[in-house]
Parts: sequence; structure tokens; C-alpha cells
Amino acid sequence: MASIQQTPNGPVLVLKESALQQKGKDAQKNNITAAKLVADLVRTSLGPRGLDKMLVDSIGDVTITNDGATILKEIDVQHPAAKMMVEIAKTVDNEVGDGTTSSVVFAGALLEKAEELLAKDVHASVIIDGYQAAHEKVLELLSQLAKKIDPTDEESLLKIATTSMQSKLISEDSGVLSKLVVDAVLRVAEKKGDKYVVDLDNIKVEKKTGGSIQNTELVKGIVLDKEVVHSGMPTKIEGAKIALLNAALEVEKTEMSAEIRITDPTQMQMFLEEENRMLKSMVDKLQKIGVNVLICQKGIDDIAQHYLAKYGILSVRRVKESDMTKLGKATGGRITTNLDDITEKDLGHADLVHQKKVESDKWVFVEGCKNPKSVTVLVRGGSQRVVDEADRSLHDALMVVKDVIEKPAIVAGGGSPEAYLASQLKEWSDNFEGREQLAIRKYAEALEVIPLTIAENAGMDPIDTMTSLRAKQNSGRKWAGINAKEGKIDDMFALNIVEPVAVKEHISKSATEAACMILRIDDVIAVSGKR
Repeated sequence: MASIQQTPNGPVLVLKESALQQKGKDAQKNNITAAKLVADLVRTSLGPRGLDKMLVDSIGDVTITNDGATILKEIDVQHPAAKMMVEIAKTVDNEVGDGTTSSVVFAGALLEKAEELLAKDVHASVIIDGYQAAHEKVLELLSQLAKKIDPTDEESLLKIATTSMQSKLISEDSGVLSKLVVDAVLRVAEKKGDKYVVDLDNIKVEKKTGGSIQNTELVKGIVLDKEVVHSGMPTKIEGAKIALLNAALEVEKTEMSAEIRITDPTQMQMFLEEENRMLKSMVDKLQKIGVNVLICQKGIDDIAQHYLAKYGILSVRRVKESDMTKLGKATGGRITTNLDDITEKDLGHADLVHQKKVESDKWVFVEGCKNPKSVTVLVRGGSQRVVDEADRSLHDALMVVKDVIEKPAIVAGGGSPEAYLASQLKEWSDNFEGREQLAIRKYAEALEVIPLTIAENAGMDPIDTMTSLRAKQNSGRKWAGINAKEGKIDDMFALNIVEPVAVKEHISKSATEAACMILRIDDVIAVSGKR
């Protein structure tokens, strides 16, 4: 419908005929409903007893997951307010890795509570002010509640990684996998001043079907999904001296068209021999400095392959640039772009380089690097769906361990901090006069949706559970939370259910920002059709 403004001089057409406009409470209600629907979509996936979703895309590819970010990424959301909820999940996933479902559920709860206040004629600006004040208080309370730990304390890091896996497909194997995750992150962590920094790009994750999740392994080096280029080359080299080459072992072609006139058959033979001699001199250069493994980012000529095989040099070609960088960090070698400049100092070292059959493919493993600053996690599983979900779960676990190493503070899980923050916020809201107090109390109620949902998904009675949890929190048991496995209220720290403070802070920040942004909108103008 067109937007028409009536004036004394007749109607004035402001927007084009195909434009749609929603104003005031209609616009707010529409946006809030769309956002709540997205939150409801992932709500049943929250917690250790959360259920999975099967997503089928337009070409029939199937994804089975309970990871909030993956669910929202795979579904094609059209509504603009719903897209904001999808963005929350993406941001939380990229920043802290875990808590994607919690952030969307919490944002949905904030909007649901805001809707109740809007129905009572509380202005959106008042609700936004109350929510922002409550969020600042939540950050303050979290810093007081948090328990400081040593960033290299393996026991605490193992608890963090195991907790992250409890709600995933790989929860049964969390004991083995959490050790692997902690070992991988500690190997690539670098100390800068008083703090540690972890770049997860240094942990390469390779996926391959076959075996079981138990067969997932950590390789102290790099796995290349390539095979040795020539059948005459060795497939196993111990005490490897590795040349990392970002140049082709081929005779360079001229940039412009060139023509060589040969008038004598002997000249033809000399021409071919010269090409061979050039390739042999390249290989001789490598052999002279003691290279027994060559990793090349570009191509290797057939004749060069022959000479490399003759000298017993294991060679791999067309390796990705990202893998070359990781190999440099793992082996201590320098990537060389000019063969003439390569020296013995540029070579990387590894105890063993060998070709190994993984499922039906042959891959090259560079193992036993002395102090690798880049490692590989090889994920295995019974089917492609299982491997993909294990990969997503390991990403979350790697991220939370990284979060704790970079910001070494933890809180209990199982909805315990949310229940504590809710009770504290309700008390604190009494300091406010006017309608802002109502918004802060609604923020507290929205926080309780997290433990409530965990209880619901575990098949517990939500009303009995929440009254029991509130009673225990009010009696001073601040670590009381939902033990979803046994269906009762328990001390979460005693059960080793712990989460990083960084994740909780990010959930609060992203959900509050998204809710406030949606509440600020009072006019939606959608223009469709061609101009």
C-alpha cells in the first residue's frame, strides 16, 4: 500500500505504490513476534538434554545438529528482525564459540518480557534504559562471582572443555576429547607479557569418516590431504629435513610469445637436454643442502619428479598456502619463494614424515615436531553427519579453552549464575523509583529462562524446579544449578560443571544489544518491486 498524507490541497503520495509500512505498536509487535519465533526454534536444543534439529537444504544436503549458530545459519531467515537474532548467534560463535543457543533464547526472553511492559503502556525508551542498567549490573556481579584460576591449570581447563561437550553428540567421549583439546590449545598458546594469547588458526582440524569418535587424534605437526607425487619416492622419512617452497619446480615460460628456430636435428637434442639440465640443477641444489622432504605450494615437473625420486626426496605438491604457513610454524622452517636463496637454515625439522592411508585416501603426516606452534586434530566418526557434528563440537570446546586461557575466570554452569544474577537483580531493582524498576525486574525474569529451559529439556517440572532453585540460591548456595543428567538441583562446582566468564559476559552483551535494537524500531518501511 502507498503511504498517503492528506493535506488541505489534496492527498500527497510519499512512498511508491508497492511500499508497505507498519507504524508504532504494530511494528514493534511484528518484530518482537519474529524474534521470539527464532528463539523458540532453538530453545529445545539448550542444555545437556537438548534435542537435535535435522536441516535439509534446497539441494537435499542434510545437517543434524543442536548447535544454535549452525541451526540459524542453515535456515534461510527472511524477516529483518529475525535476521538480527541470527546475527547474535554468529557473533557469539565467532567471538567466544559457546553460548550461541543461550544468547538467542535470552534475547527472545528479554523481548517477551518487554512485550508485557509495552502492553501496560511502559514506553520502549524506559524499558531500554532499564535493560541497559541491568546489563551493567550483571557484568559487575559476574566479575564478583567469578572464580580466578591459573590459565595453564590443566585440571580446570579439562573441566571447561568437558562441560562444553556435555550438550553435544560427543558427550560420551568427552573424557578423551577434552584432553586432546586442552593439549592442542596449550601447545599453540603464546605468552605476551603477563597474559596468554591463542590463535586458533594454528590448530588445523581435518575431518575423515571411518572408525569412531574415539579414533580422533592430535598430531603434533601437520596432516596434508595430499599424496606423494611419484611412485618411486620413499613414503616414510625419519629425521626429516623439510624444504618449504613457494615456487614451481618447472622451467619458466616466457611472458610474451617467443619462437626458437632450429635448423639442425642436433640443436633439437641440445635444446631438450638444456631443459633437463636446468631441472636437475634445481633438484641438485635441494639435495646439496640435505633436503629429504620437499613441500611445494606450486607444481613439480615430471622430470624434476624423476630426479627427486632418484635422490630419495619425499615430495608433495600444490599444498594450500594456509597449510604452508602452518607447516612453517610447526617445523620451524622458512617458506622460500626463490630456490637460489634456500640455505640449510631455512629447513624445517620433524621426527617423521610419512604417507598413511586414511579411509580410502592417502595423506601425508608431518609428525614429531620438537616445539610445534601449529598442530592438527584429525576428527574421525562413523558417518559424515557424525564427523561434521563432532567438528562443530570440537570448535566450541577449543574456543572455550581459549577464552579461559586469555581471561582466566570461571563460573559454574547449569543455569547457576543466571539464577544468582536474577535474585541479585531483583533485590537491586528496589533502589530504583518509577517504571525503570519494572524493566530491571523483567530483565531478572528473562535471566531465569536459561535454567528454566535446561530443566524443561531434561523433563523436569519447571515450576517445582524453579521454586526449589530460588530457595537454595536465597539461602546462600550461589553455585546451585540444574543437574539435568539426574533431574535435580545440585552444586554445579562439585559436579565440575564450569564455564568461562567471557562466555557469560558475551551472552549478556549480545542479547541485550539485540533486544534494545529491536525495541527501538517503531516504523518499518518495506519497498518491493522495481524502481
